Amino acid sequence: MLHIAKSDDNGRLYLDYAAGAPLSTFVAAQMAQASTIHGNPSSLYEEGRAARAALEGARECVARALGARASEIIFTGSGSESDALALCGAARALSRVGRHIIVSSIEHKAVLKSARALEKEGFSVSYLPPDKEGYISPDTLARAVRADTVLVSVMYANNEIGTVEPVQKLVDAVRARAPRVLFHTDACQAPGQLPVDVNLLGVDLMSVNGSKAYGPKGIGALFVREGVRLEPIVHGEQEMGIRGGTESVLLAAGLAAALNESEALRKMEAPRLERLRDLLISQVESRISGARLHGPRENRLPSNVHFSFSGVEGEAMLLMLDARGISCATGSACNSLDLAPSHVLLAIGEDPELCHGSVRMTIGRATSEEDIFRATRELEDVVARLRSISALTIMKQNCFEK
Repeated sequence: MLHIAKSDDNGRLYLDYAAGAPLSTFVAAQMAQASTIHGNPSSLYEEGRAARAALEGARECVARALGARASEIIFTGSGSESDALALCGAARALSRVGRHIIVSSIEHKAVLKSARALEKEGFSVSYLPPDKEGYISPDTLARAVRADTVLVSVMYANNEIGTVEPVQKLVDAVRARAPRVLFHTDACQAPGQLPVDVNLLGVDLMSVNGSKAYGPKGIGALFVREGVRLEPIVHGEQEMGIRGGTESVLLAAGLAAALNESEALRKMEAPRLERLRDLLISQVESRISGARLHGPRENRLPSNVHFSFSGVEGEAMLLMLDARGISCATGSACNSLDLAPSHVLLAIGEDPELCHGSVRMTIGRATSEEDIFRATRELEDVVARLRSISALTIMKQNCFEK
């Protein structure tokens, strides 16, 4: 039986599912069962064999959710580690073939920082610019492929502005130009909202994690298509020699349950989220002047809404909304303590000043239509209050008085 995660009964409204979704009751139940397994999966005695069996069962479940073979799934400590293993592991393994990689300029920081680390090792990196809605053009990607290109990484769905990239077309564009170039996609935002079948997408490497799919934090997985070689970044004997460290049966069970529940609910839940997302967009645009939507209106993550408001600071908005019991973000959770404008918004050509007034609201299983109206009312009032006391408003008033 599948169970939907419920909101806390504390009057708060959680609108930051892209940063981390609550643990579903179904996943929690599966993890409770796994918590009784205390052996080390690498041990040969009975407790170790039981742990190994449970771990491999979880691997089978993850593989099934992704349309992969169990032997193609590597457990990691997070989505960020999966990204780093895909980029650094593949690039280093292919360094004798070529030393050029391609990434989009709106990737998650885990990809971008891995790419910059590779540059320090002598790799050449091309950072592809998106269009104003965040799309990477297949033609632009194909033209960037060189004779020494070994790897391309373009995320499936952007965590900040919700753009769903045409991954299949991007893969086809690369294959037509250079069939042996590997293609990686960060799909951490996709489970439960988009199809995540690796064969449908055609990718060689795909990163997922638990925390975005109503599973536990601290666990991720990397799909590695059969025949693809990786150099480990955490050395050891576990995970087929690709990722060292004693595996957590508890977390692996949680990830497996989360991915399978998300996939089982997707056809019902994704359309519901789309309706609520579009309602939130229409409410904000009709009630708040100067609201600018970032990202596309079509081919957008069902859960994602990201606006900027002129004359308002994003951090001030978040604090005031928090005081009113609403949790949301200015962009990526990994940037929450960084006051610099979002690299994603800058990459799609937004004005830096406007970027400072952005707020990302992401909805989930517990979000209702009533929540959308509440969020809009509170946001409207907060923006109005902040604009009334902003330096820009005061300056205009002074100029008028003179």
